[in-house]
Amino acid sequence: MRPAFSVIFLTTLCGAAQGLLLTLVAVETVSRAAGIAVPSAFYVSGAAVAVVLGALGLAASFFHLGHPERAWRAITMWRTSWLSRECIALPIFLLLTAAYGAAHWAGVSATLRIGALAAAASVALFVCTAMIYACLRFLQEWASPYTLVNFVLLGCASGCTLASACAAWLAPGLVGGLAVCACALTLAGCATRLASLTRNARLKPKSTVQSATGIRHAKVEQKSRGFTASAFNTREFFHGKTANALQWVKVSFLVGAFAVPFVLTGASALAPRSASAAVAVGAAFVIQYAGLLAERWFFFADARHPQNIYYQRAS
Repeated sequence: MRPAFSVIFLTTLCGAAQGLLLTLVAVETVSRAAGIAVPSAFYVSGAAVAVVLGALGLAASFFHLGHPERAWRAITMWRTSWLSRECIALPIFLLLTAAYGAAHWAGVSATLRIGALAAAASVALFVCTAMIYACLRFLQEWASPYTLVNFVLLGCASGCTLASACAAWLAPGLVGGLAVCACALTLAGCATRLASLTRNARLKPKSTVQSATGIRHAKVEQKSRGFTASAFNTREFFHGKTANALQWVKVSFLVGAFAVPFVLTGASALAPRSASAAVAVGAAFVIQYAGLLAERWFFFADARHPQNIYYQRAS
């Protein structure tokens, strides 16, 4: 498939926002149970960052629309469309996250209840976003439980890394624990992503030239893809990159999204209160997000649309 950068930014920015919100709610839950005082500025700033990231992701999605003025129609098919459900879940998530941050800023006692609602919206948004792709059975690379698992783990890993960076400036006592959690989530995300790559490499296309063209003959030799110039089918369903380019992107995201952030957050966990810890976790998030952009690009490019058996063959 041809990766759309608007969707890449939408899914990665919102994923980090969702992971950050879930981390904030988890921190508040644990800190209350353990009787640990956490500065309210940590929650307020974290929620504000999550809202900004989610809003940027929402804005990026409009660049994928041919007629942005008709975007409101996307919610009308919520009974059957995961995309419509995502369009509903995202604004709800943003509103509840904003309410969570505002409650902490105002000193309201019901912050954890609001946070629980925002966390539920975050989980629902993860499911809606991932199922847009996982429900497409004809794209074998996406039609797998790994799609949902990877969306959740990669979003939570980047969000927890970002929470560690926020804590380094606003709540240094939390850096050690959050960095360890970020390392664990990054490692888990790496394991499941490697598992999905292994699975996808073993897939065999269910379609053939015979089924693509409708010619039922034992031997079919295709000489042309059916066009003398580019068309929608040749542009939108194929990335146009070489196998070497795909391999380079795969190695890049494995290093950028997993290896380097794991090392940096691990280093900050060993010296959580040092000045270098703030720099390390900040750099870890920036590098990890860049790696996730490459990972999401590869996620789309790795999906082989059956129509390419016909349209991408050229003499």
